[in-house]
Amino acid sequence: MRTEIIEQAASKPAATHRQNEALISFDEAIGRVIELAKPLGTEKVALDQADGRYVARQVIAPFNSPATPMSAMDGYAVRDTDVARTPVSLQIVGKSFAGLGYCGEFPLRSCVRVFTGASVPRGTDRVVIQEKVQTDGSKAIFVESPSERRHIRNVGSDFLAGDVLVAAGCQLSPQRLVAAAAADVAELEVFRQPRVFIICCGDELSEPGQSRNRPGSIPESISFGVAALARRWGANVVGRARKPDELEELQAVAASAVELADVIVVIGGASVGEKDFAKDMFAPLGLEFVFNKVAIKPGKPVWMGRLGERIVIGLPGNPTSALVTARLFLAPLLTGMVGGDANVVLAWRKLPLTVPVDACAERETFLRARADVGGVRPLSNQDSAAQKAIADCNLLIRHRAGAPPVAAGTLVEAVTF
Repeated sequence: MRTEIIEQAASKPAATHRQNEALISFDEAIGRVIELAKPLGTEKVALDQADGRYVARQVIAPFNSPATPMSAMDGYAVRDTDVARTPVSLQIVGKSFAGLGYCGEFPLRSCVRVFTGASVPRGTDRVVIQEKVQTDGSKAIFVESPSERRHIRNVGSDFLAGDVLVAAGCQLSPQRLVAAAAADVAELEVFRQPRVFIICCGDELSEPGQSRNRPGSIPESISFGVAALARRWGANVVGRARKPDELEELQAVAASAVELADVIVVIGGASVGEKDFAKDMFAPLGLEFVFNKVAIKPGKPVWMGRLGERIVIGLPGNPTSALVTARLFLAPLLTGMVGGDANVVLAWRKLPLTVPVDACAERETFLRARADVGGVRPLSNQDSAAQKAIADCNLLIRHRAGAPPVAAGTLVEAVTF
């Protein structure tokens, strides 16, 4: 793969005309993300590894369930004619357990002791629950007429052979895994998880736990949040590298990441400073820009490019900006790649503001917010470098460019964060 990309790079510029493209709108950028958010192929996984994955091939029932009439309660299987008049005493001719049914005779004026999930004898009309029956040695005494409920699960009452138990495109959940397992399958065909490699740039960054021993450095925090977000949206994070702002080192890790991953996430180095190499590190590989910057706040420097079939997404270096743009752009990209609907990831819902919000400037703004009693409340600290404040953030409010001040009680667009 790496050789192919380098050969392609030799025959074309390091980036297309989009490198110098002006700011594009959020909606246009998202449209380009969704165009790229396509499944990568399929694989088979065991049931106990399939939670959260998207189904590539529908699960079809190969048989009826239940295959024979079964008792829904503990009690006694009887014919209606034998309990038409009560009180009546019937001979208990056997017992039927789940997985070990009664195979003997079922003569007139007799009954069979049955347990929940057990097959009932052929000719049974109902199960009378045990609380309504008295016993006297080998006989069951029915003191009162049975209720209208028959307590029998008929053949196919759960599902019939040929029924679709889990449709293609569904995300597997505990409930859907139960239905899939009921089809007697050990593994499922699902869409492949995109492999993600995260590169964090910055001379000032130290591994958490080591910064206190290196004067002038700060703990590198954001790659952990981005990695967790990527996993939450279905990715397999195959690597994470923290590198200084040295072009040769960054080019080397970029080349390695392309070999390992479907999506490379670069954090930092996206501005126009002397040591901002986030884009330059991919120049030898033939980076083609999808977009170069977006008219949003926070996160204007966010960018996306392609390396053959690989996708590179660049996030700003400030922690809040990086995590917000990861939620807005990386989450829908990954969702589409794992077989989900990328559009649903940004399904904005209307929630009432509990405090007023100032007018929005020329860039569309995503306010960090938290669910509040009766609505949504923006955080007081909206700084793009804030780390303490973002710990309390679980919503983003979309504040459109040029929007006037918004009064408390007004419905605003919000999405989970």
